[in-house]
Amino acid sequence: MPTDRSAQADALLGPLQRERGGQLKVFLGAAPGVGKTYAMLNAARELARQGVDVVVGLVETHGRAETQALVQGLDVLPRRRVDYRDRTLEELDLDALLARKPKVALVDELAHQNAPGGRHERRYQDIEELLDAGIDVYTTVNIQHLESLNDLVRQLTGVRVRETVPDAFLDRARDLVLIDLPPRELIERLQQGKVYRADQAASALQSYFSASNLTALRELAVQQVADRVDADLREHLAARGTGPVPIRRRVLVAIDGFDNSEYLVRAARKLAERRQAPWTVAYVDTGGGDDARQRMVEQCFALARRLGGDVATLRGTSVVGELIAWASQHAVSTIVIARTRERRLARMFNRTLTQQLLQRGAHFELTIINTPYARARARRQIESPGPGSGREFALATLAVALSVAVAALAERLLSLEELSLVFIPAVMWVAVRARMGVAAYAALLCFLAYNFFFIEPRYTFDIAAGQGVVTVAVFLVVALICGRLANRLRSQVLMLRAANARTEALQVLGQQLATAADEGEVHRAATRQLRAALSAEVVVLVAAEGRGLAPVAAEPGGATLDVSAAAAADWCLQHLQPAGRYTDTLNGAGWWCLPLAQGDRGLGVVALRPDATVKQLAPEVSSLAQAMVQDLAQAMARTRLVDALETARVTGETERLRAALLSSVSHDLRSPLSSIIGSAESLSAYRDRLSAEDQRTLAEGILSEGQRLDRYIQNLLDMTRLGHGTLQLKREWIGLDEIAGSAITRLRKLVPGTLVETRLAPGLPLLYVHPALVEQGLFNILENAAKFSPAGAAVVLEAGLVEGQLRIDVSDRGPGIPEDERRRVFDMFYSVERGDRGAQGTGLGLAICQGMMGAHGGVVEALPGRDGVGTTIRITLPLIEPPSGRPRDE
Repeated sequence: MPTDRSAQADALLGPLQRERGGQLKVFLGAAPGVGKTYAMLNAARELARQGVDVVVGLVETHGRAETQALVQGLDVLPRRRVDYRDRTLEELDLDALLARKPKVALVDELAHQNAPGGRHERRYQDIEELLDAGIDVYTTVNIQHLESLNDLVRQLTGVRVRETVPDAFLDRARDLVLIDLPPRELIERLQQGKVYRADQAASALQSYFSASNLTALRELAVQQVADRVDADLREHLAARGTGPVPIRRRVLVAIDGFDNSEYLVRAARKLAERRQAPWTVAYVDTGGGDDARQRMVEQCFALARRLGGDVATLRGTSVVGELIAWASQHAVSTIVIARTRERRLARMFNRTLTQQLLQRGAHFELTIINTPYARARARRQIESPGPGSGREFALATLAVALSVAVAALAERLLSLEELSLVFIPAVMWVAVRARMGVAAYAALLCFLAYNFFFIEPRYTFDIAAGQGVVTVAVFLVVALICGRLANRLRSQVLMLRAANARTEALQVLGQQLATAADEGEVHRAATRQLRAALSAEVVVLVAAEGRGLAPVAAEPGGATLDVSAAAAADWCLQHLQPAGRYTDTLNGAGWWCLPLAQGDRGLGVVALRPDATVKQLAPEVSSLAQAMVQDLAQAMARTRLVDALETARVTGETERLRAALLSSVSHDLRSPLSSIIGSAESLSAYRDRLSAEDQRTLAEGILSEGQRLDRYIQNLLDMTRLGHGTLQLKREWIGLDEIAGSAITRLRKLVPGTLVETRLAPGLPLLYVHPALVEQGLFNILENAAKFSPAGAAVVLEAGLVEGQLRIDVSDRGPGIPEDERRRVFDMFYSVERGDRGAQGTGLGLAICQGMMGAHGGVVEALPGRDGVGTTIRITLPLIEPPSGRPRDE
């Protein structure tokens, strides 16, 4: 079956994307010791004999003589030695291999975890860099290291493999070579000491290397390679514009939502198990199913998942068309259906589901299962119409009666001859409001009424003229066709309406969650949207550390959980499965509890209480609720991650600043204290001998050093409180001109005669910062610039908006800072005389400034001065949006 153009384009692009850079060849082993490295070295030696440049980047021989012999004669790259925990480890020298750039590099043990301190944490990341550099790579890996098989391997062997490789990495491989040995031969190799040492081999045989484990791992390896071959073939056929040919025996089970569906699922599972084939249960939603049918479909899907199958909901107007299309796209070989009722009219036109599948799916194997009560179910449907059927038939009868009256009036008043045109709209009107059976009833009733009242001879069902026979026959056919088309249109409208309602609800929720600033706003937004979309009371409970579940975003006087509902919520959180109402667990509770989970971590529970009259939730409502709850869980995880990152960043910056200030106590306080003590001793001992001018000079010295000491202590106290979390950032809205003016005033008092040239761009927005801290940071930079500016040279302060952030530059005309030392000026006690430690400096001015700005999310950096002369210290601060309703520049 031909594929569409987009699928063909994707298939053509796939090989081209894999051809970029180097090519990857993976030797996949079913278990340790099967000979992966041996096979890789043999392939490499063959390439070397052909003149290909092959380099051994890293190969682990594990002391095996035959493997070591194969390495001889190949170009071997020296390994990188890493000291780690009193041990010296040997790792791949990635930089040397990139510099050597051979045609083919051999890198053993793909799943290896590198020693700390390297560029990449895992070896497969090293290989990715080699491939991106255009180097072909041969590598090895065992099947148990695949990420997707990790849980399965643990179930089979009882061993949790810690070093894993993402499956997506293997998708990049051009060639996948399976290396395998029968379990008996591998066990013999182990006993002979060819895999592990003798002391290790004994314990390995009793645990991981048991015959059953090796058989299971071997089966996994074969399945992995078969899946790869199957995927490659499907891609190749899609690139040629043809549908995939089934290689593995995939089974597709089609259910209709009636009583025989569960029986069909169980029977199909046994069939798939006998064939050792994957299987999928599919339901085609044509838009005409009632709630009971949808509930049966959900039950069958749940049963299929428990039995190990996959599920798929297909939507369309043609059951056969959707089944065949899905089967063709997924390389299905067998379609399983239940036996369908074969009505005489259906057989005449070859329209039963079975016949259509036989006609259109000739390349599929079709398995028909006769369920024990299929015919009984059909008879019950005929004898006992579903809910609402009586009303629908009454509506159809009334529509036909009105059509007769309208036709009679049209004939008498308008002399209308084609009265059949009056009845066709009635059939279409019924078809768009009822099921197809009701529409067919309306068409037949219109046919009889038209014949009885308006075809000669009237008021009988006899037809006098041959033309009349043709007229009523054509009318009946047209009425049935119009009814069918109108009913199909109704089904499509219903499906689109349901899909649109679901999409709109999820879109609105997503928009509100995306704009939520914190987790509390996330809870409130989700509660509002859940209540509006599901028409239910909502309580969001969050897992609190050590305190169980605690309600959040609850309205004052709103609903609360009773004891049974609280127990259901606790169970839901512990097992990460729905509980309470509408479930099989604690269903006596009046609330339906859904878990808020991120992976295997429970974040909380959402409790929903629809109206008491709702005995069973419709499947689409249940699906929508679970999708919205999942979106809420993802938003909660996102906000928590953002908060954690912000906390870690602020904590790191404040801790670094606090440590710098604490370390400076003995260094920075001693100098002013010494001056104060010395001046005070002189005044005390020699006051009578000193002139008034000398006394005034000593007193001014005490005052100046005391003020200097006061500044240090105040910084120390504030930053220590900030580091301990007791001094929070007290953000206020303030203009940069106010901060700059205050800092410049302080500078002129401390260093009289300093020239400062200010260049602030017009229209700068207000800043939402802690004014005192930002002012102190700016003052430190200005003070540092003033110390190193030549006499008469002005310090330039510039500020403007760049890419949505505030940029402040402070430039001096001093000796400047060499490029290799610009980062070090922000270190504590940087003592090079070009840095901020002068004769009276502390060595902490720029370090403190960097901490202050970092606590606001800003960055401080040292750059060359203007025109290459002096130094420019640049501060970049993010602009925080003002609260809602308040403009930033008011």
